[in-house]
Formats: sequence, C-alpha cells, structure tokens
Amino acid sequence: MRLSGPEAVAIATHLFHAPGHQKWESHHILYGHIQDSEGQIIDEALLLLMLAPRSYTREDVVEFHCHGGIIAVQQVLQACIQAGAKLAQPGEFTLRAFLNGRLDLTQAESIADLVGAQSPQAAQTALAGLQGKLAQPIRQLRQSCLDVLAEIEARIDFEDDLPPLDEAQVQAELRQIATELKRILGTADQGELLRSGLKVAIVGRPNVGKSSLLNAWSRSDRAIVTELPGTTRDVVESQLVVGGIPVQVLDTAGIRETLDPVEQIGVLRSQTAAQSADLILLTMDAESGWTEADQQLYETVQDRPLVLVINKVDLADADQVHYPAAITQVVTTVAAQQQGIEDLEQAILAITQAGLQAADLDVAINQRQAAALTEAKGSLEFVLVAIADQLPLDFWTIDLRGAIHALGEITGEEATESVLERIFSRFCIGK
Repeated sequence: MRLSGPEAVAIATHLFHAPGHQKWESHHILYGHIQDSEGQIIDEALLLLMLAPRSYTREDVVEFHCHGGIIAVQQVLQACIQAGAKLAQPGEFTLRAFLNGRLDLTQAESIADLVGAQSPQAAQTALAGLQGKLAQPIRQLRQSCLDVLAEIEARIDFEDDLPPLDEAQVQAELRQIATELKRILGTADQGELLRSGLKVAIVGRPNVGKSSLLNAWSRSDRAIVTELPGTTRDVVESQLVVGGIPVQVLDTAGIRETLDPVEQIGVLRSQTAAQSADLILLTMDAESGWTEADQQLYETVQDRPLVLVINKVDLADADQVHYPAAITQVVTTVAAQQQGIEDLEQAILAITQAGLQAADLDVAINQRQAAALTEAKGSLEFVLVAIADQLPLDFWTIDLRGAIHALGEITGEEATESVLERIFSRFCIGK
C-alpha cells in the first residue's frame, strides 16, 4: 500500500507501530503492526519510508508491505483513508513525478508501456524510453530550433547592429532538423506493432487444418481437432510472440453454407474476425486443391494483407496446387506434424513490413508523439517555404515557434492540462 504526499509520514506514524527502538529513517525498513482508529491490530507488516526528494514522486512516500489477500489489504486501505488519505487516480503517482520534475512526459509514457509490454522487445523499447533515449534527441532538436529562432529575432530587433542573416545556413539547419524528425517518425509503425501487436485470423473452409495449425503454432492443444468438418464452432484465441511482435491468433470456424444454427453463428463470427484482423492466413488443403469454396472465400478477404497456407502437403504435391496469381505470399505446412511453422512466421514478418527490425528498435514513438512530430515537421517545411519566397523574417518566426511548441509537447515542456489528463487517464491505479 503506497502513500505519497506531505501527510504520508504523519499517517504512517499514526497507523504503524514499530516495537523496540527502530529508527524512522529514510530508505530503511521497519517491522511492526498496523492498527485501525480503534487500536485494533489489522496486520503484521513492514514499512518502507522514502523521504523527499529521494522517492518516485519526489514527495514523502510510505509503503506498507502487508500480507496478501483481499481482507487484510482492504482493512489497511480503509485505515489509511480514515486517517486522511485519498484514493489515487489512474497514473497519479507518475503524474506527481512528472509535475515535480523527476520524469519528463516521454519517460512517464514509457512507464505505462513497460507495464503493458507484451513481449521482451516491447519491454526493452519502453525501458530505453524510460532512460531518456527518446527525450534526449527531441530536446536537442528543440534547442536547435530555439537557436535558429534567436538568430532570426536578433536580426528583427537589432538589424542595424548585426551582420545580415545567412539564409543558406538557416535553411541547411532546418533541413537537417526536419530530416532527423522524419527518421524518428519512421519508428511509429514498429512502435505500434510492439505495443498493440498484430491480430492474425486463420480462415478457410472446414477441415483444412486451421485448428491443427493453431495448435502447432502455439505448441498447445488450444483448439479441438477431429476429422469431422465443422468441429470449431467459435473463434479460439491464442497469444504468441513472433520476431518480437505480440501476435493475437484467431482460429475461426470453417466458413461454409450450413443449416446448423450453432454453426451459422460460428461462421458469422469468423467472418467478423476476418474483417477486423490485420492479417489473414487463408488456409487450404493440398490434397483437395483450390476449390470453388476457396475461391469464394478468397474473394471476401483479398482486400486484406494475406498469406496463403497450403496445408497437408504430405498428402499431395504442393507444386501441383494452383491458386490465384495475385497471391504472392505462400507457405506450405503439415500442421499435424508441426512442419512449416518457421516459414509461416517469416512470411508474417515480411508481409507486415516490420520484419525482424522491430526487435532492434532503440526507441519507438507512440501515436501522440508521432502527431506532435508530424506537426513540427510540417511547421519547419512552412518556414523553408517562407524563406524561399523571400517573406519577411516575422513570417519565419511564426511557424518556427509552432515547431518548438510541438516538440515541447512531446517532452512535456509545453504540455497542456488536457494533454496530461488524456495521457495519465490510461495508466493503471498503482502507477
């Protein structure tokens, strides 16, 4: 149970009773009992005291390390509230750390990314952001813009006392800044993949091996497999990691015309899952070849990124299987024998255009940061147009200030209250 704020130590002193002569010193652990307002012992616990500014929030912080379980924790929580504490809002501890200057906004967002990471690579990227590897280049670019702005404004205010402005030099500096912004913007798609992952739907007509493919891929018996068509009646999900990218795999019911009302519901859900997926694994049976049913199904999903999986190639020659020439990504598998899974993963990484590069990302920006960078880049381009059109220096400063403001929004130097509320509302209570 964590308390932060000017009254944290007073509340802890009121509730926590440490026997003997234990010293209440910062960053020391005390042993004792927590008592409610009536003096009744609630729990036997440890207390960790972290005095400002050497704490996560740069405020006085107290942590009660209680026994696990619902009742003990609820009783301690109620005792803290009765003693004057209030329940934390989502992300309030991190918000206080930001407002007190311990973290910038990119580091705060990286904490949320680290908590929600779905793969080791996503965690490493979030940790890099927490260490300031995104904030540092953004601050440098913003400072470069400020330096250019200072040079321009100096010519406006003291035109007669300074030599003429080197327009070519200003253009070169602004182009260099814009190029660096473009490079950082290039990490947005990979960052979104690392954070949100990829939704992949395995679709096909009944009994082509979709469930066997899911089981082989996830190395578990997630889906029921029989020789009877229509065994899968609902969408079965499995969470995997492919090349550092979290992948949500959806095994769908075989899509076909049926009079079975339960199977009809399964088919409808399969069609819905296929339309919401980022990538389709269109699975077919090598033994029966490309059928009219496969063609009809292909026509419903061909507008989506797609990999054709020719399954059961142990029963037929895959080279003799014909399929539409428009399909460029093809993988052969024997799902029942777990063959071809590595080729399938490589095809998925290739078609997402993220590839294995996602695992090598140092930092990856999120959607909010990408929007601010795009705005900053656009503002710099307007400045370059103003210079090329020989507009007065005052016109240059307008868009240059816009770029500086957008970059400041990323790190929090220019963040508004509404931006902070939008960011920290997505955090969990404990952070």
